[in-house]
Amino acid sequence: MFVIGTAGHVDHGKSTLVYALTGINPDRLREEQERQMTIDLGFAWLVLPSGREVSIIDVPGHEDFIKNMLAGVGGIDVALFVVAADEAVMPQTREHLAILDLLQIPHGVVALTKSDLVQDPEWLELVREEVREELQGTVLERASIIPVSAVTGSGLRELLAELDRVLDTAEPKRDLGRPRLPIDRIFSIVGFGTVVTGTLIDGRLAVGDEVQILPGDLRARIRGLQTHKAKVQEALPGSRVAMNLSGVATEDLRRGQVATRPGWLEPTVLLDARLRLLSRAPWPLKHNSEVEFYTGSARVGGNVRVLDGEQLAPGQTTWVQFRLAEPVAVVRGDRYIVRLASPSLTLGGGEIVQPHVPRRYPRFRPEVFARLEALSRGTPTEVLLQLLGGKAIVEARELVQHSGLPVEEAATALYTLIEAGGFVLLAEEMPEAQALMHSSAPVLTFDTWGALLTQVREALRAYHGRFPLRAGMPREELKSRLQVGSAFFNPILERAAREGHLVVTPSVVKLPEHRVMLSPDQRRAVDGVLAAFRANPYTPPSLSQVQDDLGTELLQFLLEEGHLIKVSDSVLFDADTYAEMERRVVAYLKEHQRITVAEVRDLFGASRKYALGFLEDLDRRHVTKRLEDVRVLR
Repeated sequence: MFVIGTAGHVDHGKSTLVYALTGINPDRLREEQERQMTIDLGFAWLVLPSGREVSIIDVPGHEDFIKNMLAGVGGIDVALFVVAADEAVMPQTREHLAILDLLQIPHGVVALTKSDLVQDPEWLELVREEVREELQGTVLERASIIPVSAVTGSGLRELLAELDRVLDTAEPKRDLGRPRLPIDRIFSIVGFGTVVTGTLIDGRLAVGDEVQILPGDLRARIRGLQTHKAKVQEALPGSRVAMNLSGVATEDLRRGQVATRPGWLEPTVLLDARLRLLSRAPWPLKHNSEVEFYTGSARVGGNVRVLDGEQLAPGQTTWVQFRLAEPVAVVRGDRYIVRLASPSLTLGGGEIVQPHVPRRYPRFRPEVFARLEALSRGTPTEVLLQLLGGKAIVEARELVQHSGLPVEEAATALYTLIEAGGFVLLAEEMPEAQALMHSSAPVLTFDTWGALLTQVREALRAYHGRFPLRAGMPREELKSRLQVGSAFFNPILERAAREGHLVVTPSVVKLPEHRVMLSPDQRRAVDGVLAAFRANPYTPPSLSQVQDDLGTELLQFLLEEGHLIKVSDSVLFDADTYAEMERRVVAYLKEHQRITVAEVRDLFGASRKYALGFLEDLDRRHVTKRLEDVRVLR
């Protein structure tokens, strides 16, 4: 499915031409029909002579409604560029042409409308030449120019045939496996509820699919789909789609949001881009200027940082970084336009090369420009290398999705990099190449992996030096040092342990060479305390007594090594004694079914403090269960 979009100056006959071609009035608003001027986006469709069905987006030409024009023109395949033969090129003619060129709309046809009002053939030829001159150096420089009249029908057949011919050379929208519907209209239908419309790109959506609305992170389900007012079960890339949604209200939605499959697309406020300033721009664009940023159907304010100068001169192209006032949902390769709000004019535009930037770059850095150039023009493997170079660690599927490449192509490139040793995949086994597009396994560059291992080893070495009597660093403490989430931390430890860099237990992490060694004085002190526990197994020294005798580190050593077991804030038991007490209590319960604190006290000749602490520890370990004043076996 292809989409044709009109463009041209106000009152040059765009909507009238669409009506003559399709029989559908694209001016749906009452005010538009009364004023005979398109204010917002209009939509129609037709079947070309070849039998090809196409959608048409009719955009407003008046300068006051350029923002509405931009909401619809971004998703088109062919521009139907309209110039009135009786007026020739006008201000919005040039601005619309500049926008088409900045967005790199690949194909177009020029319709010289109102040709019936021109009686002088020489005038018509002069207008044709003026238009041809304006098209020079733009994406439409080779477009055919066809005089037409929506009133008499003259030239309409030739126009339709030329649109057919142009579409023969147009490439269908790619199915990248990541559908996006930039929302350009929102309304409600009685009995159906919320409906949104847009041009579907990058993938397919089907009835019953769950969708995520971004920015805003709303969730909804597709109740129904229509293309050209016909119900469909599945919408294809490149088609104009009306989507009936359940679970979301119209007041929660706005133009500029994107409907997509959940879990892969992340809105951003800081992005890198290549920016071309129009040669007709009235003045240079200064560093940190405030602009209006348009992409898809979205419009947000923001600042533009010029990375290699204090300003960008008209006609020049450079690397910039945008800091937006509100998030937008975009991917690498999306086109955009920048304008001034006052005075209202289009300044330039270009291509987004990195939608998720971790930080503001220092300016005037050649290495930054080289990286952005590689992102813009590099091979798939170069793109992945540059993307991951700016991030410490990401999930494989996230890297594939954010690459801006077809998912199969990105997954294959990622597999190649992992196999070649450029990337490290934190997984027990290497999956098939295409499985990487769905894999949550973390991936990072080999250099980042080496730096991470160095950071871990240095942290553990410092910890072992500070606490030589401890078995290792608690896992949670190491995780906070690395500042990574559980989803990445556990795979890091598992890979490092498999490679022999670490020894990992459920509670602590240590270096393989770490050994706990007691000095002769420490050994004598420990042996004396353990002898005291064996001499009074059921009424042993308290925790505070042991801490006074040994100090915190030796006490921690006895607990970690399993010589002593802490059952409460004040009670410790020798490990062998604890095991013997547990066996006797379990045997008692099997015979008597229940036991009290007093019975435990009497069974061992201990005080209530020791008996209660012991039973509460059995409860915590799910050996016993408390029922009022007694314990039973679980």
